Amino acid sequence: MMVNFQQARVNMVNSQLRTNKVTHAGVLDAFETVAREEFVPEASKSVAYVDEDLAVGHGRYLMEPMVLARMLQIIEPQAHETALVVGAATGYAATVLSKLVNAVIALESEESLVAGMNETFSQQGAENAVAVAGALNEGYAKQAAYDLIVLGGAVAEISAPLFDQLAEKGRLIAVVQDNKARNKQDLGHVTVFEKHVGQVSSRIVFDANTPLLPGFEPKAVFSF
Repeated sequence: MMVNFQQARVNMVNSQLRTNKVTHAGVLDAFETVAREEFVPEASKSVAYVDEDLAVGHGRYLMEPMVLARMLQIIEPQAHETALVVGAATGYAATVLSKLVNAVIALESEESLVAGMNETFSQQGAENAVAVAGALNEGYAKQAAYDLIVLGGAVAEISAPLFDQLAEKGRLIAVVQDNKARNKQDLGHVTVFEKHVGQVSSRIVFDANTPLLPGFEPKAVFSF
């Protein structure tokens, strides 16, 4: 069955984003522009626009469109800013962000994903995005500081280097799970962190069921 992907993108924006408090014109336009089907395995292309997280291999997922769109709206990307996407998977979130900011660094620990991501960026016209390999919880200090940091999956906690790499007035956003969570898709809280005068404050914005990002699992808790 042939899928009209352009119409699927329009339907996603109208039925999943606009109806769920996404009003930011730039975010809506980016989601309607970026070909989500190019960031999933061949077998998943026909369901690329469903309103759920999509597995893309190596324990990575494309985040549910509504959740990602609301996250990007919350951090209010600006055209002059630099962003870091941690756990960028196949590069979908980074490509969407590239339409909204000056430059995007897409960090992945799975080196097999990095080459493919850079090729996809080129194909999608995201010339201001680049994929790099490295440990996710260490961030990418070489290009810091970042105005925006977006984590591409749920985490039990934010590692200190990521806060260190956040610029003054920078915003970091992630789905934060309770440290006692036992399942990979337990309910998490979309939380935005902001740095002012070197101090980081946070606020919870909404809840989301998002798969855990490998390397950010809850620490083992021993009870006696």
